[in-house]
Amino acid sequence: MSGKRITRLTPEQRREQLVGIGLEMLAERSLDELSTDEVARRAGISRGLLFHYFDSKRDFFRAVVRAECDRFTAATAPDPALAPVPWIRAFIAGFVSYVMTHRQVYLALVRGAAGSHPAVTDILDETRETLARRVREGRRRLGMPDAPRLEPATRAWMAFAEEAVISWPTGEAGGGEKSGDDGRDELCAFVESSFVRFLGMLDRPAALAPR
Repeated sequence: MSGKRITRLTPEQRREQLVGIGLEMLAERSLDELSTDEVARRAGISRGLLFHYFDSKRDFFRAVVRAECDRFTAATAPDPALAPVPWIRAFIAGFVSYVMTHRQVYLALVRGAAGSHPAVTDILDETRETLARRVREGRRRLGMPDAPRLEPATRAWMAFAEEAVISWPTGEAGGGEKSGDDGRDELCAFVESSFVRFLGMLDRPAALAPR
């Protein structure tokens, strides 16, 4: 006997391990390319055993997408005790930081899987609605009144902010290299400015003071 003890994972621990491997793999590929065979191999189990923990490939995909979306919404949730301006800045900073840190996974799931995987559409729609509620909450906290075109303006700003974060240059001249934080401060200021100007067009309020 070697004396080496094999640690057995509980069913919940094994599920978390498999989902975690799925998320790691999404940093390298799309959801379409996510192979349950490879997930099982990386976990050191058989493919059949993977389906002991998940009813189907669809069920596994949904668990991976749910985990990522939960992580994303948690990262963008400001402290409710914050004053209005720090609150919206915390929301924007959380969004910017998360997408920049997990860019490939974000592209693969929150953006890329939306149109190609009907099995996870409800989870992605729920995630976007959570963000939209936070945008509306930010307007309310800043004293911006409700407006007839608030909903389409909210969705339009979210699309703008997403594209800005994904496309923002880092480590380049003019791209925030001097800040030492890959341009996040500059990007946060840009996204914040767009929030005030874009959503402020509905009622033209004096919302946030200049930085």
